Amino acid sequence: MKKILSVVFFCVVGCVAGLSVSAQQKPHYTQYILNQYIINPALTGIENYVDLTLSHRHQWTGIQDAPVTSYLSIHGPIGKSDYRQTATSFDLKGQNPRGKSYWEEYTAPEPHHGIGLQVINDVTGPLRNFSAYGTYAYHLALSSRTNISAGFGVGFSRFSLDADKLDFGDVIVDPSVYSSGVLNNTRLDMMAGLYLYSADYFIGVSAQQVVPQKIDFSKGYIKPTDAKTVPHLFATAGYRFLVGDNFNLIPSLMVKYVNPLPVQVEGNFKLQYQDRLWIGGSYRHKDGFAGMLGVNVSNLVHVGYSYDYTTSRLSNYSKGTHEILVGFVLGGYPDNCPRVLW
Repeated sequence: MKKILSVVFFCVVGCVAGLSVSAQQKPHYTQYILNQYIINPALTGIENYVDLTLSHRHQWTGIQDAPVTSYLSIHGPIGKSDYRQTATSFDLKGQNPRGKSYWEEYTAPEPHHGIGLQVINDVTGPLRNFSAYGTYAYHLALSSRTNISAGFGVGFSRFSLDADKLDFGDVIVDPSVYSSGVLNNTRLDMMAGLYLYSADYFIGVSAQQVVPQKIDFSKGYIKPTDAKTVPHLFATAGYRFLVGDNFNLIPSLMVKYVNPLPVQVEGNFKLQYQDRLWIGGSYRHKDGFAGMLGVNVSNLVHVGYSYDYTTSRLSNYSKGTHEILVGFVLGGYPDNCPRVLW
């Protein structure tokens, strides 16, 4: 097992050190459907309240030093004139807030701005990527039921390599990696996105790490020549089906591209009962599938949990992936606040 881990981390460090190894550099989120803002800044300020979300993901449990990702995101609208206009919902006494009558009467919000903040900490073995972004978006009504928004984010990514944790066993590597202490490298980072949405559907495109940046641990012993960040491209789409007056069924699709990896396709569904409980599932092509469930604890708090099962060769060593998400509604409609967009 130790030799397997040594090879894995050799590949990971090779990616950072500019070797001919490529991999996804940004973390994956199973429950992105609950917080699409984390992959697309165009959703900044889409709700009629300030949305605060905390998430923790432990990937491939059972494998030592496997990826662990935590994030905090917060965003809200500026100048949204009518807080009753939202693609989410709010509780009306005696009615299902996600029922047929609400969606039939839905109208697109007036043009408004949104601002937000994302803080992400992603750790894999000796490698850590801590990043933070300020985001902005502008939402424009295209029709009585449809909006389009454009957004961007600007911040930094701080890459760290804990050389004390490098142990390759019998694997022969460049002596330059045998340094000590933590080597850090900080780079400017940017993201951008577009989002088309209504009461019935959404379509989004976004890009993270828009401007490739070289990674150079010049103050330590590792100084690569070719290592750099690469853009991550996302396309998402989903549609809302009303199943009677008590259920919403929302199938969705995400397509991800990170050069030179193959295109990744993920299908999802979410079935929600009124504004109380929901279950869901996803399938990632040639990688695995996941189950999800959640509950709106109150008008102010919702909780989601997901479990991923890997169908690749890693399933021989991994006990699955756990991810928990907790969301908070701050402000908004004074009596009964909206919930998650989709």
